[in-house]
Amino acid sequence: MSTTAPAKRRRDAGATRARILKAAAAEFAQHGFAGGRGERIARRAQSSERMVYYYFGSKDELFRAVLEAAYASLRDAERAVRLDRDDPAAALGQFCRFVWRYYAGHPQFISLLNTENLHRARHLRKSGRLDELVGPVVGLLAELLAEGQARGAFRADVDPADLYVAIAGLGYFRLSNRHTLSAVLGRDMADPRGLERYWEHAARMVGDYLRAPGDRL
Repeated sequence: MSTTAPAKRRRDAGATRARILKAAAAEFAQHGFAGGRGERIARRAQSSERMVYYYFGSKDELFRAVLEAAYASLRDAERAVRLDRDDPAAALGQFCRFVWRYYAGHPQFISLLNTENLHRARHLRKSGRLDELVGPVVGLLAELLAEGQARGAFRADVDPADLYVAIAGLGYFRLSNRHTLSAVLGRDMADPRGLERYWEHAARMVGDYLRAPGDRL
């Protein structure tokens, strides 16, 4: 028996699973968890509903896999970012823009998180990969904060997790609420030029907050 046949089956299975996962992400981002339908996922993936649940077991497990894949993409993007480690303030601004631009470039991610928040993170809480997926992003910020504090550039009374939430919130809120904000404020909250202008001001706010007392004007 040819040894290439099992390898081809594994490649085909991997490709089918990846198509299903991508299709499920689009389905859940558009319709939420409750509105997501296995038959539509199967059509998007050019597969069958039987195969959807063959690979993922249940709708809950499929949604958890989609969330894990979304966080894995963020982790992989974070690993590729290059920061100016010789200038903590500049590196902090680069980190902020990385997070905000990632959100802007991945609207599916925001939709999936909004859905999971409606379910009080019950799928993520069952994941055994949270430290692996989320830890590196917060860890990078903690390193930047520690380096800036060691050099006397950043204030010492800042918790890395709290800082991450503040940075994420400055980008996440505008984008996750862009439709209502656009209607209420009469401007396009997703306009690229407006986003860049907002991010510039937001990065300055974060930097001013973190600046050590002796460095304040």
